[in-house]
Amino acid sequence: MRVRTGLVGATAVAVAVTLAGPAAAAPARSDHSPTRQAVEAAVRDGVPGVTATAVDRHGAWSATTGVGDLRTGAPRSAADRYRVGSITKTFVSTVLLQLEAEGRLSLDDTVDHWLPGVVRGNGNDGTRITVRQLLNHTSGLFNYTTDEDFLATHFFKDGFLRHRYDTVTPEQILAVALSHKPDFAPGTSWNYSNTNYVVAGMVIEKVTGRSYASEIRDRIIKPLDLGATSVPGTRVTVPRPSSRAYSKLAATATGPTYDVTALNPSMASSAGEMISDSADLNRFYSALLRGRLLPRKQLTEMRTTVGIDGAPDMRYGLGLLELKLSCGVQVWGHDGGIHGSSSFAVTTADGRHSLALNFNGDWTGDSEAVVEAEFCGKRPAQPLDVPPPPSTAGRL
Repeated sequence: MRVRTGLVGATAVAVAVTLAGPAAAAPARSDHSPTRQAVEAAVRDGVPGVTATAVDRHGAWSATTGVGDLRTGAPRSAADRYRVGSITKTFVSTVLLQLEAEGRLSLDDTVDHWLPGVVRGNGNDGTRITVRQLLNHTSGLFNYTTDEDFLATHFFKDGFLRHRYDTVTPEQILAVALSHKPDFAPGTSWNYSNTNYVVAGMVIEKVTGRSYASEIRDRIIKPLDLGATSVPGTRVTVPRPSSRAYSKLAATATGPTYDVTALNPSMASSAGEMISDSADLNRFYSALLRGRLLPRKQLTEMRTTVGIDGAPDMRYGLGLLELKLSCGVQVWGHDGGIHGSSSFAVTTADGRHSLALNFNGDWTGDSEAVVEAEFCGKRPAQPLDVPPPPSTAGRL
């Protein structure tokens, strides 16, 4: 079953995972050759370039392949910074759980308690939606990135090229979502909705009097010394070192390839605007699962999952995916998709074996295969003697 959990909706790379049965202990592996083969296979599938970094008891290991710049042929780097899309959600959820631990809010507070009258109309009712339901995607709020007009304006070619530098406010985003009826009554089903985390960012600001970005910087980025991680706001560039990011700007995997590196990420807001690198993501998820960011009670709440309709082998907590791979190894983390960038970061339940990776193209590639290779030693089925496509394939 493929479930889209990236920000970009129709243009996101889908993540395929299986999850069932009791957790198995992840083997401490020093042989990363299957992982290297999996990232090479992604480039053969058409991803311009891949960067991946794993950390286990043997230390850190990185692999890069393909190109970071289709024009110059410059390679990808293990130190590349990239847009992480919906991985932002785990940071947002962590802040809200810290606020709960401090007694400043309850996960069972209604949205209307903190944002009176903000979520109203067209059948939407903030008095019936809790903070917890925002974080585990059981609120029923419509996913604004699937609105046809929003997609046309911000994700598909003509609209994106005209509006890539526009600033979009959380209030504007919420208005798009509220123009639709809810998908279901709060708490009765599950549907991945980026709207939930835009509202969650608004709740953080109301509770603290500061932006969600400031809270993430002070509560997570600075304490963990995540030097490559940022919340860009309206900044359109990606800090160096970084590669270019590419998209088809369409719902298909064919047609010309566009450089989409520069964009105003405010249209992603607290649902997916952050930038990081693989080393920082590994440090973040490892620290989170090892209890360095949350007390035991709040970490337990974060890891309390709900089922996903139609995907019995995958579950969702509070901004955290629970995945079990084909070999029985259990990992926790999140994927993220945004224009020209598809990322995945996971760690074992003890935080001792982590992997973070990024594709600098959003229309192809199998990130699950890379995760399977790292944690299960599962090698790609395609023979390795097939040469990768030329670095200039498909570029303008």
